[in-house]
Amino acid sequence: MKSTSARLLRLLSLLQTRKDWPGNDLAERLAVSPRTVRRDVDRLRELGYPIHAIMGTGGGYQLGAGASLPPLLLDDDEAVAVAVGLRTAAQGGVSGIEETSVRALAKLLQVLPSRLRRRVDALGTFTVPMPSEGPTVDADTLALVAATCRDSERLRFDYESHQGALSRRLVEPHRLVAQGRRWYLVAWDTARQDWRTFRVDRMRPLTPTGPRVPPRDPPGRGVAAYLAERMNLHMWPIKARVRLSMSAQEALRGRAAHYGPIEAVDERSCVLLCAGEDMVAMACYLAMLDVDMEVEEPAELREAMTHLGGRLLRTAEEGRKPGK
Repeated sequence: MKSTSARLLRLLSLLQTRKDWPGNDLAERLAVSPRTVRRDVDRLRELGYPIHAIMGTGGGYQLGAGASLPPLLLDDDEAVAVAVGLRTAAQGGVSGIEETSVRALAKLLQVLPSRLRRRVDALGTFTVPMPSEGPTVDADTLALVAATCRDSERLRFDYESHQGALSRRLVEPHRLVAQGRRWYLVAWDTARQDWRTFRVDRMRPLTPTGPRVPPRDPPGRGVAAYLAERMNLHMWPIKARVRLSMSAQEALRGRAAHYGPIEAVDERSCVLLCAGEDMVAMACYLAMLDVDMEVEEPAELREAMTHLGGRLLRTAEEGRKPGK
């Protein structure tokens, strides 16, 4: 009886990790026969879990949504991760879930074993949230977009660009990426036949979603690298090529790698590809690299650096005058 109960819990845990589970895969993971899996599924149904059978080649099972939320099974690390996530959500970023996050966190802390509660309490006691202003994402929108990524469903939405232009998009969602207080969707744009990045707080999804489509391979070197390149280069109006007097390997280990892609030239130089929305601001952050450089383009950036350098030189000379 004990082994049967443990197997039921294991089966329930597996059903909660994926949307669809082929029956043979479940049998293999549980080291039992498909017939035993069917009997265990029937027992879970008797306990109130809405488990649906999937017809077709191979068959399978899906844990559906019922009239009430069934108990969730979390291991130690998952429980701590959920508690930390609820603390973060209670501090803002996703609109409309602050209060419910606090209530959910209180329930979770009540049943956590003491060893896990100490880990969560330490994070809460010795971290200080830094208040910041910024866009918030609607919780329902975030959940809908995440579901389309999970289910490989097409998504239609109205989108407002950085410049305020409105457009209607049809995409195949791939992944959501959190960057600071912002959420981004990386998706295949069906009209442009290319990968695109969208700010979720600027999206207004249109329902229903679908149809389902085969998942695509991720763009380039992966979602994170693609988004970093988009944020560093493609999202800004001013593009620049700057030759740095250091090797590409040295540049990649330092601050320059955070500004944009690095292209090797020879053993003593490389080219930094960077972008921004203000010439003076770009001149300032390039100056912080503390390395000899040459702006290949645009000429306007060279003029901004000349103007900035002259102002800094005048400030330094003024400070050296007698009586200063």
